[in-house]
Amino acid sequence: MSDASPSRPQSLSLSTYQVNDSVGYLMSRVKSLMTNLATQRTQVELGITGTQASMLFMVAVGKCSTAAELAREYGIDASAVTRLLDRVEKRGLLSRVRSIEDRRVVRLELTDEGRAIAERLPDIFCGVLDQLLAGFTPEEVGFLKSMLRRILSNYCNASGGGSSGA
Repeated sequence: MSDASPSRPQSLSLSTYQVNDSVGYLMSRVKSLMTNLATQRTQVELGITGTQASMLFMVAVGKCSTAAELAREYGIDASAVTRLLDRVEKRGLLSRVRSIEDRRVVRLELTDEGRAIAERLPDIFCGVLDQLLAGFTPEEVGFLKSMLRRILSNYCNASGGGSSGA
């Protein structure tokens, strides 16, 4: 990945490419750090991984209601989502319910325990972000979010409306 910049040299090579200064590398490192910090907290406080917590949250807020929607949102293989949901279901945090309207569709529904865990997630997720954004002004946070939305918009426009989870 190289940075899109008007001052970027025409061709890059391993000897001239500055990976530590790459937007893609920096975004990847921040994402990994956020995921790791969230997982540390969710495992200690809730006994689930950060990915399991994130998926429970997406079901709780209504952004995703099927395994296929989760797979698209997270950009991962449907079989990986199924394995993850198997573990969460075995733990008693969600159940799979076949749709009455379309028997081919299996909806995800949180159990009471799953909903109780989901209710605790915003504090955990915000705590991780507060730690990472310490010293940023509200304006800087707003600007960062605006730039990230533009990146997503660029992708969606170029791909004809792809998922925000790409």
